Amino acid sequence: MEQSEAVALFYLSHLQNIKEEKSHLSADCPFCKQKGREYAGRLVVYLNKEGFFYGYFRCLNRCVAGGFPLWFARLTGISPVEVPGYDPDRDYFQRQIEYPVNNINNEIQLYQDRLSEEMRARFQQAGIDRSVLTELKIGYNGRYLVYPYVQEDGNCYAARCLFPERQEDSFWHGDEHFFADQYHIFNVEDIQRCENGALFVCQGEENLLTLKQLGFPGVAVPDCHSLEALDADRLAFVHTVFIVMEKSAEAEAAARLFAAGIGYKARLLRWPAALARNYNLWQLACDQGKGFKAAVLSMMQASSAFSPFASPRREYNHFLAQLALESGPAYGALRTGFPKFDQALDGIHGITVIGGAPKSGKSCFAIQIATEMARRKVPVLYYDFENGRQKIYQRTLSRLSRLSTRDIKDGVATGAAGPHFERACQDLQQLLVSFRVVNDRKLNAEIMRRHIDFIRHETRSEYTVVVIDSLHKLPFKDFSEQRTGIDAWLRQLEAIRDELQVSFLILSELSRGSGDGYTDRPHMGVFKGSGDIEYSADNALVLSPDWDPLDSAPDQQRQNKLWLVASREHSPGLVGSYGLDYPYWGFTELDEPGAV
Repeated sequence: MEQSEAVALFYLSHLQNIKEEKSHLSADCPFCKQKGREYAGRLVVYLNKEGFFYGYFRCLNRCVAGGFPLWFARLTGISPVEVPGYDPDRDYFQRQIEYPVNNINNEIQLYQDRLSEEMRARFQQAGIDRSVLTELKIGYNGRYLVYPYVQEDGNCYAARCLFPERQEDSFWHGDEHFFADQYHIFNVEDIQRCENGALFVCQGEENLLTLKQLGFPGVAVPDCHSLEALDADRLAFVHTVFIVMEKSAEAEAAARLFAAGIGYKARLLRWPAALARNYNLWQLACDQGKGFKAAVLSMMQASSAFSPFASPRREYNHFLAQLALESGPAYGALRTGFPKFDQALDGIHGITVIGGAPKSGKSCFAIQIATEMARRKVPVLYYDFENGRQKIYQRTLSRLSRLSTRDIKDGVATGAAGPHFERACQDLQQLLVSFRVVNDRKLNAEIMRRHIDFIRHETRSEYTVVVIDSLHKLPFKDFSEQRTGIDAWLRQLEAIRDELQVSFLILSELSRGSGDGYTDRPHMGVFKGSGDIEYSADNALVLSPDWDPLDSAPDQQRQNKLWLVASREHSPGLVGSYGLDYPYWGFTELDEPGAV
């Protein structure tokens, strides 16, 4: 037997004087006389198979709070074994709370008695009648409306008092222990009543009253920030949770975060974009009048099960947008300026790691690539833990001006630098708009993200290049944990690459090979201190000196070979040879037969 048929038979077997309709049935309420009512009202059970509230019952006299079959069984004393959907092995969420002996139930009753006709008329503007106010025990202290936060044991220990026309004017009354966020669930008892069913979670007590007037079950939190304190485990046995907050960016963010915690069972009700900020259910009820129910039902039907994934259509459109970006000039501008390098790797994309022996020219090579990109208006962040900002600028100026750093200093000292030097200074000043050097020894991934956001905003660029000199000098909490620290950094860099469209050029040290030197043929195993480089790097290269460090040959004759040792998309092999452009702190790409 289907679950829906079993639920219908359950009610049919325990109710009297039944009248069946297409989408619901009605019967004499078995609870009215228990509650001292002279005449039994009609109890309605919703049996629309297409609806979310199938099996929900409520008395039209509101003699008891409505709920689903298990709640009906508890009220009537029926064994839960007879209830469709009952699971004897279910592990219920239990909060270890010792409720105090004293409560404020009597005070709440006094406040209810003081609810004036003026306040009742105010609620009537949103269509809320006396029966709803009585059911939720709404009161008035002569100045503030009193909303009792009844706990799971059925007693009230604290209430929230709100000034009717100024909702931000509020305070808590009662036992201070229950002022804590974990107790801020208005009408919390509806959670248990809606086991195996559906309920609303909304923002603000008044908004919940409008839903209760329509006959829906639900709970409310005082504000959107209170959702953080609502433990998702408390809703573990509710099948569908409709979340409706006020219209604001903060409320929507809180709703999405909460929905992510409870998963697919969450359904977010969204407001039309044209509505004013902080628009809510109370205002909708006032504006729509008798059309309020139809408006809520329309929002429910338009809602969809919360998914951590983008819709297929949105995913496809995102793919096309990314494809268009990668075909555009901004993506094509991510090139090094070295033709063989760019031919072999199609520029700097993803995570590119260049390893090299100490003093092999890694930093000089990276500075040249970074500054040439910046000259083409590509935003570059250069995280330097090796040379210092002053040396980077001096060496860049030397390369641009074709003057040695000694000649530059002498020219500045004597005032005879010349017009060529002045033009190079102007070039340096212009490229610094897109080139930012960071020496922060307290750097972390979150700070790096803020740097990226800033330079992207300043340059209005879709892409950013981040250079790290070097991987092994990145800040770690404990130097003894360098290996794990490097791997952790690589995980963060992968996330930044994917989320923010960032390309990384990372310099790495090499491990000593045979003979305690660095002359072994380049391969993935030569990178120092991290086995994760081979998994994280989209491209791994080794800049290998093609000269003897003990040879007295002139600096200008020194050459390095650049090897691509591993790549996700390109074939490994020799990329090219690079001659030191001495004394101008740069490299020149040389003709090299056999390069990839």
